[in-house]
Amino acid sequence: MLSNQDSPNSGDTMKKSRSVGASSSVNGKQDWDTRWKRKIADITQALSVSPVDVAALRRMAISEGGLLTDEIRCQVWPKLLNVPSQVLEQEPETVERENNKDYNQVLLDVQRSLRRFPPGMPDEQREGLQEELIDIILRVLKRNPQLHYYQGYHDIVVTFLLVVGEHLATALVEKLSTHHLRDFMDPTMDNTKHILNYLMPIIERVNPEVHDFMQQAEVGTVFALSWLITWFGHVLSDFRHVVRLYDFFLACHPLMPIYFAAVIVLYREEEVLDCECDMAMVHHLLSQIPQDLPYETLISRAGDLFVQFPPSELARETVSHESTAASTFKDFELASTQQRPDSVLRRRRRQKQAALESSAVTSTVAVAQPSAARRFVRLAVMGLTVALGAAALAVVNTALEWAPKLDLFP
Repeated sequence: MLSNQDSPNSGDTMKKSRSVGASSSVNGKQDWDTRWKRKIADITQALSVSPVDVAALRRMAISEGGLLTDEIRCQVWPKLLNVPSQVLEQEPETVERENNKDYNQVLLDVQRSLRRFPPGMPDEQREGLQEELIDIILRVLKRNPQLHYYQGYHDIVVTFLLVVGEHLATALVEKLSTHHLRDFMDPTMDNTKHILNYLMPIIERVNPEVHDFMQQAEVGTVFALSWLITWFGHVLSDFRHVVRLYDFFLACHPLMPIYFAAVIVLYREEEVLDCECDMAMVHHLLSQIPQDLPYETLISRAGDLFVQFPPSELARETVSHESTAASTFKDFELASTQQRPDSVLRRRRRQKQAALESSAVTSTVAVAQPSAARRFVRLAVMGLTVALGAAALAVVNTALEWAPKLDLFP
C-alpha cells in the first residue's frame, strides 16, 4: 500500500493546490489593479467637468481604498472642503510668533509630535516641517480669533501638512477648523462633550450587552476623546490608515468620527466583555486601539450605523443643543456639491428673503415649504446612491435633517 508521500496522485494534487493558490493570488492582484485604474479614471473624470462632480468625489473617498494616493488627495481634498481656487493660490502670510498667546503651547505640542513624522526622515527635514506646522496653526488662529487652540489640533494639521504641503494645508485646515472641527475650538468643551454623548446611544442600539457592561463599569466616554478631536491621527501608528480615515471623514457628515469610534468599540465586543468590570481596567483597554483593525470593514459598518441611527434620532438622547458643525453642515454641503459659492450665496439670500416675507404672513408656511436647496442636495447625491446604495446617500443627505443656525457665507 502506497503512502501519501509515495502516491503519484498526491504530488499532482499538491502541485494543483499550489497552482490554484498562486492563480487566485494573481487574479486577486489583477482584479485590484483593474479596480484601481477604473477608480483613478472616475476621479479624473469627476475633476474634469465644470462644475466639479463633488458627489462622485465623495463616493470615491468613501468607497474601498479611498482616494488611493496623496497626489489625488491634493486635488480632491480642496473640492471636498469647497476651498475656492483663488484661496488656494494665495501665498501664506508671514506669522508673527512673538507675543502670540498660543505660541508656547503650540511649540510644546509640536516638539512632542516626533512619532507623527515618517520613520527614517532626516532630522533637518523633520525640523523644517515642524516649523511649517507651527506656522500653519498660528496663521489659522490669527485669521480666526474666534477659534481656540486645543491639544490634539496639531495631530490633524500635521496630517494635512504631510499630504498636501504647507501652502495647501493652510487653506484646507482653515476651512476644516471653521466647519468640521469648529466644536472642538470653542472656549469650553461643552460641544465636544455633546458630541461624545452620541457614542453610548449608538452602542446601546447595536449591542445592549456591551452598553450595559460599560455603564456598570462607569467607564464614560473620555477614552474616545483623543480619537475624536484628532480624527484618530494621534492613536494610529500607520499613516496610511490615518489618511484613509481622513478621506472618509472629509466626505461625510461632521459626526461620522463618533460613529467610527462606536464601531471600534463594538468590534472589540469580546475583549470588552472579558475585561474586569472596573472603570480603570475598561478605560485602559478601550483607550489602546489595536493597530491591525479591518479598516475598510469598519468604515462600511460606520456608514451602515449612520443610516440606521441618524444623528437626528440620537440627538433626542443627548444634550438638547446641537453642535455647531452639525447644525451648519446643510449649507456647507450645498456649497461643496455645487462648488460655486457665489451662486450659493445668492440662492441663500433669496431663500432668506422669501422666508422672511412668508413668515410675515404666517409662520407655518415657511416651515412647510421645501426649499430649493433641499431639492438640489437630493439631486447632487444621486450619484452616491447608484454606487453605494442607501448608506452613502444617508451619509451625505442626513445633513438635510439639521436646520442651519449659522451662515457659512455671510
